[in-house]
Amino acid sequence: MSALSVLRKASNVANTYFVVLVLVAAGLALVEPGLFTWIAPHISLGLGIIMLGMGLTLQPIDFKRLAEQPGAVAVGAIAQWLVMPLAAYALTVALSLPPELAVGVILVGAAPGGTASNVMAYLGEGDVALSVAITTVTTLAAPIVMPAWVVALAGEQLQVGFMDLFVSIVQIVFIPVVLGFALRYLLDRYAPEAAEAGLDVFPLVSVVTIVAIVAAVVGLNVDTILGAGAAAIAAVVLHNAIGLGAGYGAGTLAGMPADRVRTTTFEVGLQNSGLAAALAVAFFSPLAALPPALFSVWHNVTGPALASYFSRQEASRPAHAPTDD
Repeated sequence: MSALSVLRKASNVANTYFVVLVLVAAGLALVEPGLFTWIAPHISLGLGIIMLGMGLTLQPIDFKRLAEQPGAVAVGAIAQWLVMPLAAYALTVALSLPPELAVGVILVGAAPGGTASNVMAYLGEGDVALSVAITTVTTLAAPIVMPAWVVALAGEQLQVGFMDLFVSIVQIVFIPVVLGFALRYLLDRYAPEAAEAGLDVFPLVSVVTIVAIVAAVVGLNVDTILGAGAAAIAAVVLHNAIGLGAGYGAGTLAGMPADRVRTTTFEVGLQNSGLAAALAVAFFSPLAALPPALFSVWHNVTGPALASYFSRQEASRPAHAPTDD
């Protein structure tokens, strides 16, 4: 068996058991935080690698889809841009979160969509093309939208400004995504076999990196998690639920077919919590990174569970029943 075949199998296993890997790593970080805390200074680099991988999944046809279905993309993107930041702020007030935890929750709310939403859209019988389109729009707009919301909602608690966040997000998100897209374009033209191999293997890199980021942040916050973490956990659970519910509601109110409603559900409810964690560690404190880390664990539990429900619901639909498509 070739090394590439082994890596492909490992990538499939990592994708299949992603949730288990996150939970196991988080558990180990609680028991032996030193195994993972050394990763903290490298979180931004790790997220850049993940974003490079996202760029590798993009092709020119994905941008063509933006023009073909602007209404559906706008519904998903606008719902995410409005609901998640405002819900984050409301939860920090309602739960009386201390400033550092509040900043972490707001960072999650202001973050763009994560690639997990694309996977869940696929597993949950959604419109994957639409999912990729919405994630692409929110990610490329992140350097403007994310710092604007963070400064607006947490300005009194910040010692950094819009431009600081803007530059970091460009470096961590925008540049790697554009480089990944350019690399994919060149590989498709001149080395298609290498492009195919990269797409098969890179998910393994992303999974390992995400697991490492979550474990590092958990390891940095063991005392908080074991002590006063209840409010942060409540904020994360409620935030995710609000996002999923709002996404489903927005798609339904817009009159979308069932597969697109499922897609907007995932797009609004599943955030790029890795980016939020990276910015929290870079500009604030390990405590501010706790809500993003918890969100990453939690949305990788609710996402697959909801995708499984949607999939079973679709499978049980009679062949002659209307699909709203």
